[in-house]
Amino acid sequence: MRLALLLTLSLLGTSLCSAQALVPAPGAPNPTLLSTPAPDGSVEKRTERISVEDSGARIDELRIGGETKTITVQPKGGMPAYDVQPASGERSWKILGF
Repeated sequence: MRLALLLTLSLLGTSLCSAQALVPAPGAPNPTLLSTPAPDGSVEKRTERISVEDSGARIDELRIGGETKTITVQPKGGMPAYDVQPASGERSWKILGF
């Protein structure tokens, strides 16, 4: 009897864990996928806009065809936003936002 109860509870727990894996956790990357046909009929590369936010900053990343094109970091607390170069990791601040 105990074995059947234990087996039932473990199966129920496993199914609940599997269901939770399908729902993204708060603060997890939220990729937005876009794929549109080009004017000549071919399919363009997949575009992903990923935004991650925590208590210190918001990071927006643009990937085209799986390659990171831009990374923008907006620190919280009134600090200015800056861009990170994907290849080198260098930071550049936006001073006059034109």
